[in-house]
Amino acid sequence: MAEQEARGDEFEKKAEKKLTGWGFFGSKHDDAADLFDKAANCFKLAKNWERAASAYKKLANCHLKLESKHEAASAYVDAANCYKKISAQDAAESLNQAVNLFLEIGRLNMAARYCKELGEIYEQEQNFDKAIDYFERAADLFQSEEVTTSANQCKQKVAQFAAHLEQYPKAIEIFEAIARHSMNNSLLKYSVKGLLLNAGICQLCRGDVVAITNALERYQDLDPTFSGSREYKLLADLAASMDEEDVGKFTDAIKEFDSMTRLDPWKTTLLLRAKNVLKAKEDEEDDLT
Repeated sequence: MAEQEARGDEFEKKAEKKLTGWGFFGSKHDDAADLFDKAANCFKLAKNWERAASAYKKLANCHLKLESKHEAASAYVDAANCYKKISAQDAAESLNQAVNLFLEIGRLNMAARYCKELGEIYEQEQNFDKAIDYFERAADLFQSEEVTTSANQCKQKVAQFAAHLEQYPKAIEIFEAIARHSMNNSLLKYSVKGLLLNAGICQLCRGDVVAITNALERYQDLDPTFSGSREYKLLADLAASMDEEDVGKFTDAIKEFDSMTRLDPWKTTLLLRAKNVLKAKEDEEDDLT
């Protein structure tokens, strides 16, 4: 490893020398770029991620001087991949540079892909507001390139984070919109029940029984097969137990569903919130009697 680091050092010094020395403008930056690339590879082999990322950023600068924006963007992506090992913030900054360059040269698909990656970085950092921003951008870009499946995946992420932040109307609107569009697509049709379940769970968190009942009627109109599904039964049972202010019945409905189809952590978290809304109402009633 020490040997690789020493080689990286050597390549980097040669590259810096090229840039400060005399030479034709183009060839000078071309030669330096080649050397920075070699230096970055050596630092990667030595697992010195900080120096590898720094060398990739210098490589990106050389490509920018040569007006090679695509190559510069790729170098920023390489820098971000190194930073991911040590600093999410630095990784995000480098990826953002790459996204801006891909947008400048009209590579919208690449920009979308790295906006999605930025969303994932902020998701891991639990920064849901920023995650929403980048997943929304990614969804718009994928949509403009007609990559519908990827656009929908990003929109679902936005809806999940919005619900996490208690922005239920926004989450409901997104889940329902994706469900509507998916009904017309034979490949996406199968995902509609799950989307309507997610939207329904968000409705439950708002604790408005009338809104939940109306939503369930709408969902049956949207997907005629929904009323025969386990997802519908769960939502209908939960809505009824909310109407009756019966926490025990609410819990039993969830247990029954979960015994056949495992609820993921997101659904579990939201259903627990809905249960707490119901508990608070039940406690209120007890206080009044």
